[in-house]
Amino acid sequence: MPPLGPVMVDIAGLRLTAEERERLARPLVGGVILFTRNFENRAQLSELTGEIHALREPALLIAVDHEGGRVQRFREGFTHLPPMRSLGALYRGDPEAGRKAAGAAGYVLAAELLAVGVDFSFAPVLDVDAGVSSVIGDRAFSSEPGAVADLAESLVAGMARAGMASVGKHFPGHGHVGADSHVAIPVDEREFGAIDSVDLAPYRRLIAKGLAGVMPAHVIYPRVDAESAGFSKVWLRDILRGRLGFDGVIFSDDLSMEGASVAGGMVQRAEAALDAGCDLVLVCNAPAAADTVLRQLAAAPADARRLERMRGRPCGELAADGQYAAALRVFREAFA
Repeated sequence: MPPLGPVMVDIAGLRLTAEERERLARPLVGGVILFTRNFENRAQLSELTGEIHALREPALLIAVDHEGGRVQRFREGFTHLPPMRSLGALYRGDPEAGRKAAGAAGYVLAAELLAVGVDFSFAPVLDVDAGVSSVIGDRAFSSEPGAVADLAESLVAGMARAGMASVGKHFPGHGHVGADSHVAIPVDEREFGAIDSVDLAPYRRLIAKGLAGVMPAHVIYPRVDAESAGFSKVWLRDILRGRLGFDGVIFSDDLSMEGASVAGGMVQRAEAALDAGCDLVLVCNAPAAADTVLRQLAAAPADARRLERMRGRPCGELAADGQYAAALRVFREAFA
């Protein structure tokens, strides 16, 4: 069977159309990212993920942005997860209680997604909040690098216990720029030393613990490299792979975002991201552009060893999972 490709795409609705089945069968596709529009209820979502997984061998990876707070794609039938800043607030008063709650939140997040066939979530946010980024804001655990690292480590460990790999974002750090890369091209003027001592601290900790995935920011750090981080060999190959020793999957952020426009048209964006060191590039909310990429992009298959780390571990019914019940109890007690 052909290996998975280096492009992750989305779908329009609650069920696959014939056109989408054809698109997902293209060799360059390696995964599918789901959004709120793809969710009606747990039974429907399980049916959808089952159909996607059955299309290919090896099965396509299925991902979602499911962090908690304002970025939680599935709501009804899922535990409402607070913004990560809530864990940071708990940690400030009692670090051990914060770490315990973060581990429980990670288990609940992962177990609930795995039970409906989702392989992984693009979480956690490792950005250090400097109080200037509205698009990050309460998605960040804290303004303190040590607290971010502590809480993220616990959350990632909880997700791993449930059987799910994690993706740290937005490398090297989105917390010090005010512009939203969805609609603008953010620029961070800090020197590398300032970024290294603050923003890279959580990545160092999590990479040493075996972090499986990283998503770079659509942010330009001109004092380090003229290219946006997601298109930068300096950031991805020299610093992330080389200096930090990361050997997991590098996912581009959505190439349809305005912050990615610096690299040209959609095919050029995909080429630039892959050339810089990304393993899998995301093309979201633009099916015509995705089809163009799948027709015109000349790219090798994705690294099968790395991608396999992102595959969720099959799990049974949540009602029969004693660890889930215990984690849910700890989580609810922390945020009662």
